[in-house]
Amino acid sequence: MDGDLEKAGNGRGAETVSGSSKKGGSRWGKMSPRKVATSPRLWAFILLCGAVALRLVDPAPVEFMRSKTFDFYQRIHPRTVDQRLVTIVDLDDRSIEEVGQWPWPRTVLADLVNKITAMNPVVIGFDVIFPEPDRTSPKRLLESTLGEDPAIRDHLESLPDNDAVFAEAIKRSRVVTGMAPSVNTSQNQTFERPSTSIAILGHDVLDYLTDYPRMLFNLPELDQAAKGHGVFIVEGELDGIVRRVPMAIQAVEAEQVYPTLSMEMVRVAMGAPTMLLRGKRDGTLRGVEDMVLKTRLPNGQIFQLAVPLDEAGRFHVFFSRRDLAKYVSAVDVLNGTAPPEMFANKFVILGTSAVGLLDIKATPTETSLPGVEVHANIIENMLTGQMLKRPRNALDLEAWGTLGVGLVLIVLVPMIGARWTLLLLVVLLVSTGGGSFLLYRDNLQLYDPVFPGLVALLLYMFLTYTGYTREEAQRRQVRNAFSHYMSPALVERLADDPSRLRLGGEMREMTMMFCDVRGFTTISELFDAEGLTRLINIFLTPMTDVILERRGTIDKYMGDCIMAFWNAPLDDEEHARHACLSALEMKTRLATLNEVLEKEAREEGRPHIPLNIGIGVNTGVVCVGNMGSDQRFDYSVLGDNVNLASRLEGQSKTYGVTTVLGENTALLVPNFAFLELDLIRVKGKTVPVRIFGLLGDESLAETPEFQTLRDSHEAMLVAYRAMRWAEARTLIGQCRQLMPELTVQGVYDLYEERVTTYLEAPPSNDWDGVYVALTK
Repeated sequence: MDGDLEKAGNGRGAETVSGSSKKGGSRWGKMSPRKVATSPRLWAFILLCGAVALRLVDPAPVEFMRSKTFDFYQRIHPRTVDQRLVTIVDLDDRSIEEVGQWPWPRTVLADLVNKITAMNPVVIGFDVIFPEPDRTSPKRLLESTLGEDPAIRDHLESLPDNDAVFAEAIKRSRVVTGMAPSVNTSQNQTFERPSTSIAILGHDVLDYLTDYPRMLFNLPELDQAAKGHGVFIVEGELDGIVRRVPMAIQAVEAEQVYPTLSMEMVRVAMGAPTMLLRGKRDGTLRGVEDMVLKTRLPNGQIFQLAVPLDEAGRFHVFFSRRDLAKYVSAVDVLNGTAPPEMFANKFVILGTSAVGLLDIKATPTETSLPGVEVHANIIENMLTGQMLKRPRNALDLEAWGTLGVGLVLIVLVPMIGARWTLLLLVVLLVSTGGGSFLLYRDNLQLYDPVFPGLVALLLYMFLTYTGYTREEAQRRQVRNAFSHYMSPALVERLADDPSRLRLGGEMREMTMMFCDVRGFTTISELFDAEGLTRLINIFLTPMTDVILERRGTIDKYMGDCIMAFWNAPLDDEEHARHACLSALEMKTRLATLNEVLEKEAREEGRPHIPLNIGIGVNTGVVCVGNMGSDQRFDYSVLGDNVNLASRLEGQSKTYGVTTVLGENTALLVPNFAFLELDLIRVKGKTVPVRIFGLLGDESLAETPEFQTLRDSHEAMLVAYRAMRWAEARTLIGQCRQLMPELTVQGVYDLYEERVTTYLEAPPSNDWDGVYVALTK
């Protein structure tokens, strides 16, 4: 209609518009307010302004996306190690196996320090902490029963204290001891805190530093013997990846600012008395600028090192690939077999790669890297000058770049069309991405190309889509459409009686099933989107076939989860039995499927994680029918018993069985092989329910072996609920020996744990044996 109104009386109107155009008049002045308000360019400009504002605010998701981009750069172009300046004395598994469990006696550590010192290192750093006296020290042994023997007491009193021996070894060398934030707020160290080597320039620097309420320090005699003290904290960011390490942290309780271990080692090595933590010197910027180390070397030269930091005082580590050539096993040093050239004029860090000591980190270049090698990377970054820098003007340049690219697209896409501007978009994306990578590779500068690129792509898609929809809107009329998902049996019934295609339902007894893949998140990480879709389809197809072959109806798929029911829309007198048979067959089909998937994984050279499923089956009266709105509805079920079936599926993992049955279902299939699992109160319900683990069909239930197991299992439950813990434990042991091929060991592990707990802290006398499920 608007087009007809514009044509009416046009002649002079057309001349007027043409004339104003020739005089340079604005199109906006001739457009109605409604057209201006709905103009794609206006909304694109609003989106662009919002994107620029978002970039300036720089929220966590934007920072995370930027960090992932810089991770990608490091993966494809990591730091090359041309000269190894750091050696890692590794408390590896072999050392722990030969020397003994960590922590080692301080006399052994003193011997380790002495042997390292004899090989003339630049400095030794400890990526471990010694907050308590040596438990093997003679003084500690005097407090034990060994001190009751006069001869042994005299001998122990004549021996030097282990910590004193260790402190003396530290004092004779150039050692930097470590410290770390304490996660135990109740642990209280009353001794004097070590001093710091940091001086601060800038009034607001402390406001930006990472602060920790409490630090864990070494014994005073060890810290006093050391030449320096540094924090060895290496923490991952939101996704667990270590990218930036605080070079200075604020210890609130100690009222000090301490440097990181790597920075302190460089200071001690260079003989500098202090280091300077500087705030940003530009009045418009806040936070930390850098950390400066300046000293006069023995040869008279001035050594100055300025380490660029972000506003929170964090250093962006330039990682190399894992460098095993840096490592020397601690036991080799103790045995005197370590090559001296690996220590002479080298920075030496004592740390661990043993998985049991929990110092394994994920970095942009490695999925698992010992934390001690992170410190080694930082030291080599500083000494070689290979330090990543996020320029102070990066944020402004990225915002201006976003604005410029966006304005170009807003002007050109409606003008010359999507096809030619697509070429322009590709050129813009390639140039910004390539330029950013070249700045990283050649200048070690970090500029984000992803945010401007994503904004450009979003604007391009928005402008092309709105152009397309505006053209289509002039040619099409609004149509109502239905999409219905139903089983083939339901299609036949609806064909016979179309009046059933309406809202409403009926109450009837049905059996519901929920089937879900356990650990699917971990499995999904092995595949890209296409591979993951294929995997889900490969899994769902045979599981669906099993259900449909036994007269079941698929209600819906929820990712890797299947919801199905029996006894609707067609009557099925054996609905509970068919559901149980389906559950057993699904487990069998899954085993075959896992063999196929394992073979494919082996051929493709990727790891294989077998698919495991949990199934919950429950029977009860529910509401079934077409549910939804007048425009769209599905044939589905609702009710408390449906929710219980879902809860039972969730409990399959807790009890270590594949299929969990509700009590109503178990009563309808008394000839099947199942065991009572528990009497539990599931999440969302107040009345406890009895649940059962389905193990087999009628043929298994008839075997003497299973009947013996069932009798022993029931006796165990009777003893457990009667609080006869010793008898219950004995029966648990007997049950474990019966039919071990059945997957019920998890059940007995669970009851063994409960019995142990109740032996130590018995429940009250009114305990009813009900277990409260804390998870769905």
